[in-house]
Amino acid sequence: MTEPERLLTVVPRPTPAGPFVLQVTGELDHHSSPILTRAVKEAPFDSAGVIIDLSGLTYCDSTGITVLITAYQRSQAAGSPLSLVGVKPDQMRVFQVVGLDQVFTFHATTEEAVSALQR
Repeated sequence: MTEPERLLTVVPRPTPAGPFVLQVTGELDHHSSPILTRAVKEAPFDSAGVIIDLSGLTYCDSTGITVLITAYQRSQAAGSPLSLVGVKPDQMRVFQVVGLDQVFTFHATTEEAVSALQR
């Protein structure tokens, strides 16, 4: 019996308050990373900012982290704020080990990130 394929979905959605949200669900790895890469390329990195909601992320390997770093680099080049939300403790530990907790802005929820971006 084969193991079921674990899909990655990325749902792009603007918020009424302005920031653009990419809601990520599933496993972010070598096979699925092009889905998030495409969504990052299509996201409007502007003054309202981009929020990547990782609360539905169940797995993230080094390729996935590379895609998140690419999103950060795009936000920096555009002068657009970027926030990661809903990062689980085990995923946060990986960010801490590689020093990315000093690079990214984290919030517990999308609502918290939207509020912070409006200040």
